[in-house]
Amino acid sequence: MVDTELVTAIRSMPKIDLHRHLEGSLRLETLLSIALEHNITLPRFDVEGLRPFVQVMPGEPRSWRRFLGKFQTLRMFYRSEAIIKRVTSEVVADAAADNVKYMELRFTPQALNNLMQCDHAQVVAWVCEAAKATAHANGIRVRLILSMNRHESVEVGQKVLHAALHNHCDDGVVGIDLAGQEDGYPVHPFRALFEEAKAAGIGVTIHAGEWAGAESVRAAIEVLAADRIGHGIRIVEDPDLVALIAEREIALEVCPTSNVDSGAVARLSEHPLPKLYAQNVKTTINTDDPLVSNITLSEELINIITHTSLTLDDIKQHQIIAARAAFMSVTEREALVAQFEQWLYDDPPT
Repeated sequence: MVDTELVTAIRSMPKIDLHRHLEGSLRLETLLSIALEHNITLPRFDVEGLRPFVQVMPGEPRSWRRFLGKFQTLRMFYRSEAIIKRVTSEVVADAAADNVKYMELRFTPQALNNLMQCDHAQVVAWVCEAAKATAHANGIRVRLILSMNRHESVEVGQKVLHAALHNHCDDGVVGIDLAGQEDGYPVHPFRALFEEAKAAGIGVTIHAGEWAGAESVRAAIEVLAADRIGHGIRIVEDPDLVALIAEREIALEVCPTSNVDSGAVARLSEHPLPKLYAQNVKTTINTDDPLVSNITLSEELINIITHTSLTLDDIKQHQIIAARAAFMSVTEREALVAQFEQWLYDDPPT
């Protein structure tokens, strides 16, 4: 049984999530509401009936194919500006309700825009507007990361980069990401896009070392000059790479429950997070897809303490690490770190 004092401590703790996908964070009830309003055909029209199509269920076989298969349903709903603003607002509000105080929310413009065929920059502007308004009303700071997929063309990536540059500001887009299947899709074709992003001051994070080996992470660093790595857990296979990442202080956006749900790790007790943290790797703990994994960040952290060797103090340190890895100016980052140090150790927010 989970200690009630631990639950209270984690839920009240101010938290940071650097790796949360908008498309994997929607509310089940909202999916049904949108489907009914827009005559979208769903496999089921009740919450519990729809759940197995969008969420990893207990006892379900774990694999990356089954995990990503949940998004076949989740990407059917983006039909209008109003829908995109609604789901963005709800995702931000849900994070704030979990006492997340800083979040970098990522999404794939190509996926949100697939059914509308608008300009990507316009779709991103809608997300920016909704996120900013809801964040201000709920006491959370939110910034955005745009994702492109390895399995899609460089031309699609160029549209995403254009949207990022068009919406790049302190309360808008601060990062760009390469996601999608690692095996069979090298990063080299995207080098020029990420060089342009870095030259414009946009942070670079790359999904790597989740379902492919350590060589995928090395390529993300050497070819795309990644500032952070999404997941990155397979670096444990290469001690030299672990040492390099620790030395360069390249933060890992670790998503433990998601790693179990996708079959990347057999069970939480075997997750390499504690080992990497002990080797001075800058690990952060994140949700990835709260709806798909049926998880909040508080629950993620409680499960980590319950099933691994990490302690409550380790979890607090992970919030500081995340603050130091945030995509923002040096001055802003120092202020964020100082704010979290005060909250976590001296004067928690009320």
